[in-house]
Amino acid sequence: QVQLVESGGGLVQPGGSLRLSCAASGRISSIYGMGWYRQAPGKQRELVAAITSGGSTNYADSVKGRFTISRDNAKNTVYLQMNSLNPEDTGVYYCNADITSLQGRVWRRVDYWGKGTLVTVSS
Repeated sequence: QVQLVESGGGLVQPGGSLRLSCAASGRISSIYGMGWYRQAPGKQRELVAAITSGGSTNYADSVKGRFTISRDNAKNTVYLQMNSLNPEDTGVYYCNADITSLQGRVWRRVDYWGKGTLVTVSS
């Protein structure tokens, strides 16, 4: 069974920085796209940043120039460096990954989600 485990969330003051990590574990063959989504209170989940297996990235307009997504394929881990945080960045941040893994005796490609990590930007 594949698991995505996020870490790095917490409380930070406006203008501060946080680095989120998400590690995938299990009987993994390949990890394709990976990404970070967030859900603010009372709002729908939205894409924050994504990265392909080749390293191409895309970002939500609201975070361009402030957030950087990266991945370490050897560690099956994706990161989100968040700088110049503001209160509008508050929310639960979820890791997402498109993974081929062994399930029983069958290799399956599935879209997985982590359980989320809370980021609160407040003074």
